[in-house]
Amino acid sequence: MKKLDSKQLRDIPMIEAHDFAKKVKRNEIYFILENVYDTFNIGGIFRLADGLAVSKIYLCGEMETPPNHKIQKASVGTHKIVPWEYKPSAVEAIKELRGNIIVIPDSDPPAGRAGRESRKNMDPRLREDDNQKIKIIAIEQSKNSIPYTKAVYTMPVALLVGNETFGVSEEALAEVDEIVEIPMWGINKSLNVIVSAAIVGYHAISTKK
Repeated sequence: MKKLDSKQLRDIPMIEAHDFAKKVKRNEIYFILENVYDTFNIGGIFRLADGLAVSKIYLCGEMETPPNHKIQKASVGTHKIVPWEYKPSAVEAIKELRGNIIVIPDSDPPAGRAGRESRKNMDPRLREDDNQKIKIIAIEQSKNSIPYTKAVYTMPVALLVGNETFGVSEEALAEVDEIVEIPMWGINKSLNVIVSAAIVGYHAISTKK
């Protein structure tokens, strides 16, 4: 598959981006973002999600969504490639994933327009499947957390990250299967949300069962 540089991605028309998106062989990994306030963080996670070939990003709660110009800038155009959907809460996203698995479309949906309409057309289709259950893992500091290297990453898996200051909400943590934590050996309490998602995301892909 042809690779695009940052300039090509920024300038790519939405219809052409849709064609590129169909060619990506996606991994069975999902990102759930809850109340991520920094728009540059959101855009950076889109860029990370493209690197990991995630199946979908859920943007949940109080946060901006594409086509916000800061998200576009930080994502270097990958917001046009990675499937995403807005949900009012992370709990709703978790419940949707638990009730369905993501199936990459095997036929071409209608060509999309910029913004919300193109997003709908790029979304993968859902189907019910009782034989395949998704594992939901929160990346959060908690008394119930384990080191991220100790978790078993079975596919499909969804990684949940929360607000830059307050972390993942208690309501969302109550719905997850596991909480993992990244060790901090210095004076700073936590890592940037993009860095956290990248560390655990690449570890999950490389050690998947």
